[in-house]
Amino acid sequence: MDDTTVVVTGASRGIGRRVAAAFAAEGARVVACARDDEALDELAADVAESGGTLLAERADVRDEFDMERLMERAAREGGRIDTLVACAGVNHGTPGEMPTAEESYARFDDTMRTNARGVFATVKEAVPHMADDARVLVPSGSVAREAKAGMGAYAVSKAAAEALVRGFAADLKQTVGVVDPGLVATDLTGGRGRDPDDAAAMFVWAATDADAADLDGEILDLRAWETATR
Repeated sequence: MDDTTVVVTGASRGIGRRVAAAFAAEGARVVACARDDEALDELAADVAESGGTLLAERADVRDEFDMERLMERAAREGGRIDTLVACAGVNHGTPGEMPTAEESYARFDDTMRTNARGVFATVKEAVPHMADDARVLVPSGSVAREAKAGMGAYAVSKAAAEALVRGFAADLKQTVGVVDPGLVATDLTGGRGRDPDDAAAMFVWAATDADAADLDGEILDLRAWETATR
């Protein structure tokens, strides 16, 4: 991935952190953002020690002006954006213990603003700077499509994010798709699930080797990845 520019949001922890590091290890120029600038600086130092390139930018996906500045910086530093991974997300509660009817308005609003509106702002502000053959990857999970008790606003936000993917895919010439890596061990899942490094490799595959027609407006899940790479 030499001479390619990858933007990753939510890169301070969880899947986003591993995804940013994985793309840098492949030779991409990574522009990574999150709200936690201390964690971002640690990530940048780790990547530099490994010989990669990662530019850290404190930015909040809930703020469209932050996203505008982030994408402009990515374009200045590396030219057109080749890959965009919208990893920023929140879950204000314990998975399985968040009944929808008991969600507070404040919790619901912030979850939707981060996980759904944040995806909208991230992609919208990247569009003027994306290469014609760029790929946009939005992580999601089966909870967006299959009802599961106690997932509250988080499940709703992921369903909204997937709807945004379909809308952008229909309207843009770039490839826009969902990557569903299954349950991954992060703070959002309470530490349950697969190794995040394993999930990160799936995002690199989706950005490089996966068939664009299989990704655009669609969902690439764990089975698709294992079938293609086994």
